[in-house]
Amino acid sequence: MKKVFQTLKNDIDVVFEQDPAARSRLEVIFTYSGVHAIWSHRLAHWFWKRKLYFFARSISQISRFFTGIEIHPGAQIGQRLFIDHGMGVVIGETCEIGDNVTIYQGVTLGGTGKEKGKRHPTIEDNVLIASGAKILGSFTIGENARIGAGSVVLKEVPKNSTVVGIPGKVVLQDGVKVKGDLDHHNLPDPISDKFRELENQIDALRTEIEYYKRKQVIEKD
Repeated sequence: MKKVFQTLKNDIDVVFEQDPAARSRLEVIFTYSGVHAIWSHRLAHWFWKRKLYFFARSISQISRFFTGIEIHPGAQIGQRLFIDHGMGVVIGETCEIGDNVTIYQGVTLGGTGKEKGKRHPTIEDNVLIASGAKILGSFTIGENARIGAGSVVLKEVPKNSTVVGIPGKVVLQDGVKVKGDLDHHNLPDPISDKFRELENQIDALRTEIEYYKRKQVIEKD
Protein backbone atom coordinates (compact mmCIF):
# COMPACT_ATOMS: atom_id res chain seq x y z
CA MET A 1 0.00 0.00 0.00
CA LYS A 2 2.91 2.33 0.74
CA LYS A 3 4.21 1.75 -2.80
CA VAL A 4 0.79 2.62 -4.24
CA PHE A 5 0.64 5.93 -2.38
CA GLN A 6 4.19 6.74 -3.43
CA THR A 7 3.25 6.13 -7.08
CA LEU A 8 0.20 8.40 -6.76
CA LYS A 9 2.36 11.07 -5.13
CA ASN A 10 4.89 10.81 -7.95
CA ASP A 11 2.10 11.27 -10.51
CA ILE A 12 1.11 14.52 -8.77
CA ASP A 13 4.65 15.80 -8.17
CA VAL A 14 5.64 15.49 -11.83
CA VAL A 15 2.77 17.82 -12.79
CA PHE A 16 4.24 20.61 -10.66
CA GLU A 17 7.66 20.03 -12.21
CA GLN A 18 6.39 20.10 -15.80
CA ASP A 19 3.40 22.47 -15.75
CA PRO A 20 3.88 26.04 -14.45
CA ALA A 21 0.08 26.49 -14.47
CA ALA A 22 -0.40 23.98 -11.65
CA ARG A 23 -1.29 25.85 -8.45
CA SER A 24 -2.31 23.30 -5.85
CA ARG A 25 -2.51 19.58 -5.26
CA LEU A 26 -6.27 19.83 -4.99
CA GLU A 27 -6.42 21.38 -8.45
CA VAL A 28 -4.21 18.66 -9.93
CA ILE A 29 -6.17 15.83 -8.31
CA PHE A 30 -9.58 17.05 -9.43
CA THR A 31 -9.01 18.90 -12.72
CA TYR A 32 -6.07 17.32 -14.58
CA SER A 33 -7.34 14.82 -17.15
CA GLY A 34 -3.85 13.42 -17.71
CA VAL A 35 -3.60 12.44 -14.05
CA HIS A 36 -7.10 10.93 -14.13
CA ALA A 37 -6.20 8.86 -17.20
CA ILE A 38 -2.98 7.57 -15.63
CA TRP A 39 -4.68 6.63 -12.37
CA SER A 40 -7.51 4.92 -14.22
CA HIS A 41 -4.94 3.00 -16.24
CA ARG A 42 -3.09 1.84 -13.15
CA LEU A 43 -6.35 0.37 -11.83
CA ALA A 44 -7.26 -1.15 -15.21
CA HIS A 45 -3.77 -2.63 -15.56
CA TRP A 46 -4.16 -4.29 -12.13
CA PHE A 47 -7.27 -6.11 -13.42
CA TRP A 48 -5.56 -6.88 -16.75
CA LYS A 49 -2.63 -8.64 -15.09
CA ARG A 50 -5.13 -10.84 -13.22
CA LYS A 51 -6.84 -11.72 -16.52
CA LEU A 52 -10.02 -9.87 -15.58
CA TYR A 53 -10.11 -8.39 -19.07
CA PHE A 54 -13.72 -7.23 -19.09
CA PHE A 55 -13.29 -5.08 -15.97
CA ALA A 56 -9.97 -3.77 -17.27
CA ARG A 57 -11.39 -2.75 -20.65
CA SER A 58 -14.50 -1.24 -19.04
CA ILE A 59 -12.38 1.01 -16.82
CA SER A 60 -10.21 2.09 -19.77
CA GLN A 61 -13.25 2.94 -21.90
CA ILE A 62 -14.90 4.92 -19.12
CA SER A 63 -11.64 6.82 -18.65
CA ARG A 64 -11.46 7.48 -22.39
CA PHE A 65 -15.00 8.90 -22.34
CA PHE A 66 -14.23 11.37 -19.55
CA THR A 67 -10.62 12.31 -20.40
CA GLY A 68 -10.28 11.90 -24.18
CA ILE A 69 -7.16 9.79 -23.52
CA GLU A 70 -7.15 6.13 -24.56
CA ILE A 71 -4.68 3.86 -22.79
CA HIS A 72 -5.05 0.14 -23.35
CA PRO A 73 -5.05 -1.66 -19.98
CA GLY A 74 -2.30 -3.98 -21.20
CA ALA A 75 0.19 -1.12 -21.67
CA GLN A 76 3.05 -0.97 -19.16
CA ILE A 77 3.68 2.48 -17.72
CA GLY A 78 6.51 3.48 -15.41
CA GLN A 79 6.77 6.22 -12.80
CA ARG A 80 6.14 9.94 -13.31
CA LEU A 81 4.46 9.88 -16.71
CA PHE A 82 3.18 13.37 -17.55
CA ILE A 83 0.39 13.72 -20.12
CA ASP A 84 -0.13 17.42 -20.84
CA HIS A 85 -3.40 18.57 -22.47
CA GLY A 86 -3.91 14.91 -23.30
CA MET A 87 -6.94 15.00 -25.61
CA GLY A 88 -6.47 12.48 -28.41
CA VAL A 89 -3.57 10.56 -26.87
CA VAL A 90 -3.65 6.84 -27.77
CA ILE A 91 -1.38 4.24 -26.16
CA GLY A 92 -1.53 0.68 -27.51
CA GLU A 93 -1.71 -2.67 -25.73
CA THR A 94 1.91 -3.79 -25.96
CA CYS A 95 3.39 -0.34 -25.47
CA GLU A 96 6.02 -0.02 -22.74
CA ILE A 97 6.75 3.39 -21.24
CA GLY A 98 9.66 4.06 -18.89
CA ASP A 99 10.07 6.69 -16.18
CA ASN A 100 9.90 10.48 -16.48
CA VAL A 101 8.25 10.47 -19.91
CA THR A 102 6.30 13.49 -21.16
CA ILE A 103 3.53 13.19 -23.77
CA TYR A 104 1.56 16.06 -25.29
CA GLN A 105 -1.88 16.08 -26.90
CA GLY A 106 -2.68 14.08 -30.01
CA VAL A 107 0.20 11.60 -29.64
CA THR A 108 -0.29 8.03 -30.87
CA LEU A 109 1.83 5.12 -29.70
CA GLY A 110 0.39 2.53 -32.05
CA GLY A 111 0.98 -0.44 -34.32
CA THR A 112 1.22 -0.70 -38.09
CA GLY A 113 -1.25 -3.52 -38.81
CA LYS A 114 -2.74 -6.74 -37.51
CA GLU A 115 0.50 -8.41 -36.45
CA LYS A 116 0.50 -10.46 -33.24
CA GLY A 117 2.76 -10.20 -30.22
CA LYS A 118 4.75 -7.07 -29.49
CA ARG A 119 3.46 -4.53 -31.99
CA HIS A 120 3.71 -1.18 -30.21
CA PRO A 121 6.74 0.96 -29.35
CA THR A 122 8.91 0.87 -26.27
CA ILE A 123 9.56 4.34 -24.83
CA GLU A 124 12.60 4.50 -22.60
CA ASP A 125 13.24 6.91 -19.71
CA ASN A 126 13.23 10.72 -20.01
CA VAL A 127 11.66 10.83 -23.49
CA LEU A 128 9.58 13.82 -24.61
CA ILE A 129 6.97 13.37 -27.35
CA ALA A 130 5.49 16.61 -28.68
CA SER A 131 1.99 17.36 -29.92
CA GLY A 132 0.56 15.24 -32.73
CA ALA A 133 3.53 12.89 -33.06
CA LYS A 134 2.81 9.34 -34.25
CA ILE A 135 5.11 6.48 -33.25
CA LEU A 136 4.01 3.34 -35.08
CA GLY A 137 5.51 -0.12 -34.74
CA SER A 138 7.47 -2.39 -32.44
CA PHE A 139 10.79 -0.62 -31.88
CA THR A 140 12.52 1.41 -29.20
CA ILE A 141 12.70 5.15 -28.63
CA GLY A 142 15.98 5.54 -26.74
CA GLU A 143 16.29 7.36 -23.45
CA ASN A 144 16.49 11.17 -23.47
CA ALA A 145 15.12 11.29 -27.03
CA ARG A 146 12.86 14.13 -28.17
CA ILE A 147 10.20 13.66 -30.85
CA GLY A 148 9.13 16.88 -32.57
CA ALA A 149 5.51 17.97 -33.04
CA GLY A 150 3.70 16.26 -35.91
CA SER A 151 6.49 13.76 -36.60
CA VAL A 152 5.71 10.25 -37.83
CA VAL A 153 8.29 7.82 -36.48
CA LEU A 154 8.50 4.40 -38.13
CA LYS A 155 11.87 3.09 -36.97
CA GLU A 156 14.10 2.95 -33.92
CA VAL A 157 15.43 6.19 -32.45
CA PRO A 158 18.84 6.20 -30.72
CA LYS A 159 19.17 7.66 -27.25
CA ASN A 160 19.97 11.36 -26.87
CA SER A 161 18.44 12.14 -30.28
CA THR A 162 15.97 14.66 -31.65
CA VAL A 163 13.60 13.48 -34.39
CA VAL A 164 11.41 15.61 -36.68
CA GLY A 165 9.56 15.26 -39.97
CA ILE A 166 7.45 12.79 -41.95
CA PRO A 167 8.83 10.21 -41.89
CA GLY A 168 10.74 11.05 -38.75
CA LYS A 169 14.46 11.65 -39.18
CA VAL A 170 17.16 12.05 -36.55
CA VAL A 171 18.42 15.63 -36.79
CA LEU A 172 20.42 15.78 -33.60
CA GLN A 173 22.49 13.14 -31.82
CA ASP A 174 25.31 14.52 -29.77
CA GLY A 175 26.01 11.53 -27.57
CA VAL A 176 25.15 13.37 -24.36
CA LYS A 177 21.94 13.75 -22.42
CA VAL A 178 19.54 16.23 -23.99
CA LYS A 179 18.89 18.98 -21.47
CA GLY A 180 16.12 21.52 -21.22
CA ASP A 181 12.59 21.53 -22.57
CA LEU A 182 11.68 20.95 -26.17
CA ASP A 183 11.36 24.21 -28.09
CA HIS A 184 8.43 23.47 -30.37
CA HIS A 185 9.08 26.58 -32.47
CA ASN A 186 12.80 26.13 -33.02
CA LEU A 187 13.34 22.61 -34.37
CA PRO A 188 15.25 21.82 -37.55
CA ASP A 189 12.93 20.67 -40.34
CA PRO A 190 14.62 18.57 -43.06
CA ILE A 191 11.61 18.85 -45.38
CA SER A 192 11.53 22.65 -45.24
CA ASP A 193 15.28 22.71 -45.73
CA LYS A 194 14.91 20.61 -48.89
CA PHE A 195 12.21 22.91 -50.28
CA ARG A 196 14.41 25.90 -49.55
CA GLU A 197 17.28 24.26 -51.41
CA LEU A 198 15.04 23.59 -54.44
CA GLU A 199 13.82 27.20 -54.42
CA ASN A 200 17.41 28.43 -54.44
CA GLN A 201 18.20 26.17 -57.42
CA ILE A 202 15.12 27.47 -59.29
CA ASP A 203 16.15 31.07 -58.63
CA ALA A 204 19.65 30.30 -59.95
CA LEU A 205 18.18 28.76 -63.13
CA ARG A 206 15.92 31.78 -63.67
CA THR A 207 18.89 34.11 -63.32
CA GLU A 208 20.86 32.03 -65.83
CA ILE A 209 17.95 32.00 -68.32
CA GLU A 210 17.57 35.80 -68.05
CA TYR A 211 21.30 36.16 -68.70
CA TYR A 212 21.15 34.14 -71.91
CA LYS A 213 18.02 36.01 -73.06
CA ARG A 214 19.74 39.33 -72.66
CA LYS A 215 22.85 37.97 -74.40
CA GLN A 216 20.76 36.87 -77.41
CA VAL A 217 19.14 40.29 -77.66
CA ILE A 218 22.53 42.01 -77.61
CA GLU A 219 23.92 39.70 -80.30
CA LYS A 220 20.90 40.33 -82.58
CA ASP A 221 21.38 44.08 -82.25
